[in-house]
Amino acid sequence: MMVSLLGPTDHFYQSQGLRLHYADWGNEAAPSLILVHGGRDHCRNWDMVARALQPHFHVVAPDLRGHGDSDWAKGSSYSLSDYVYDLARLTQCMAADKTTIVGHSMGGLIGLMYAGTYPDKVSRLAVLDGVTVVPGTPRAPIHEQIADWIAQLDRIAGRKSHHYSTVAEAAERISAHNKRLTPEQALNLAGHGVKRNADGSFSWKYDEYQQAKAPYRLSPEDHIALWSRISCPTLLLQGSESFLPNLETAGVLAYFRQAQLVKIAGAGHWLHHDKLDETLELLRPFLGMAV
Repeated sequence: MMVSLLGPTDHFYQSQGLRLHYADWGNEAAPSLILVHGGRDHCRNWDMVARALQPHFHVVAPDLRGHGDSDWAKGSSYSLSDYVYDLARLTQCMAADKTTIVGHSMGGLIGLMYAGTYPDKVSRLAVLDGVTVVPGTPRAPIHEQIADWIAQLDRIAGRKSHHYSTVAEAAERISAHNKRLTPEQALNLAGHGVKRNADGSFSWKYDEYQQAKAPYRLSPEDHIALWSRISCPTLLLQGSESFLPNLETAGVLAYFRQAQLVKIAGAGHWLHHDKLDETLELLRPFLGMAV
């Protein structure tokens, strides 16, 4: 099945009782490639990347639980392990014995965890500004972590969701957060990132509870242990203007078997929005595509 010129087809699968959505860009005879978005985002943020990679891969982009058109979890802290389970369920539903993963931000972190847990199931792994934990990251005492988590949940419970009168207004909010976006990019992100409410207004599709940081997150040592198990070629991309820790000075590469780190000048956290051409120029040869 080749992708329609109108875009991907919508599909759903079950994970821990949740109905989760993914966009399928077709080309099912080709090797599988999964695009994993970051927090407070959605699968259609990958549209331009998916179109570029689809002629060579069977591209699938899931909406993580609590995001996009996937179910929200009830009484869940949206742990990274839950997201990794959802990714494992998706690969099972796709009947993909081995897949390539490209992840952005939290999606990159999920990809790293999955590849470290199942090194024989990932062909290649590209992480776009997704190494959010570096060696030596300090951790607060456990009682402070629990107290902060409870306070976060209480704040979210008492917060009123913001409504927008139009999709264009939501796009303006996205543009204010990332001034590198073109108006067309912002409108596409907003169009797929909001839902219409009963009163005709629009609000974000993501569940605000996914922002709470549970006190049972993996330690930096846990992440490093997973990195050391990754056996596939790994590409770490970082924007020169990213707000995340500098991976080079943090010495992250020493914990991987075969990884390369490349910085993209003039890009912030959203590499594939800020510098799409440059990002694709790096992804294509890494993924084995002709440049």
